[in-house]
Amino acid sequence: MANTYTQLYIHLVFAVKGRQSLIPRDHKSELQKYITGIIKNKRHKLLAIENEPDHMHILVGLRPDESVSDLVKEIKGSSSHWLNEQPWMRHHFNWQEGFGAFSYSQSQVKDVIAYIRNQEEHHKKVTFREEYIAMLKAFGIEFDARYVFAFIEGDSDAAPTELKNLYRPLTPD
Repeated sequence: MANTYTQLYIHLVFAVKGRQSLIPRDHKSELQKYITGIIKNKRHKLLAIENEPDHMHILVGLRPDESVSDLVKEIKGSSSHWLNEQPWMRHHFNWQEGFGAFSYSQSQVKDVIAYIRNQEEHHKKVTFREEYIAMLKAFGIEFDARYVFAFIEGDSDAAPTELKNLYRPLTPD
């Protein structure tokens, strides 16, 4: 694609099916390395990757000749297959249908990387549901709660008050 110049930074977020905590913390680096290989083999630029036992965050510099949906489909399909082959995986693993994809400018990349790398600390205060709903709202994405990731019963729809400003530095330009 001669004479094509792009700068596409996409923050991907997706969950384990049923929001089950199936990714063991002591094996998360193995999963991250596997997914890093997928992204690099597809010639995208991985900027940050972090996961909790029930969901994944990835910041990628996306090449313009592949859709976000195709990249996520490859990541989720290949990593699910790989996870199910691991001797330490005690349950059948699937990623949930769907994903979130949020675009950022160059000036926001450092903040997004820091945010992704801080997931473990972040989730000591905020549930994944609260985080995800707050991101959708911050980006002005209309959603129907029936089609947002299937969350564990008892998770609330509303983000707590302290989340109101959380995504301010990460809102699109």
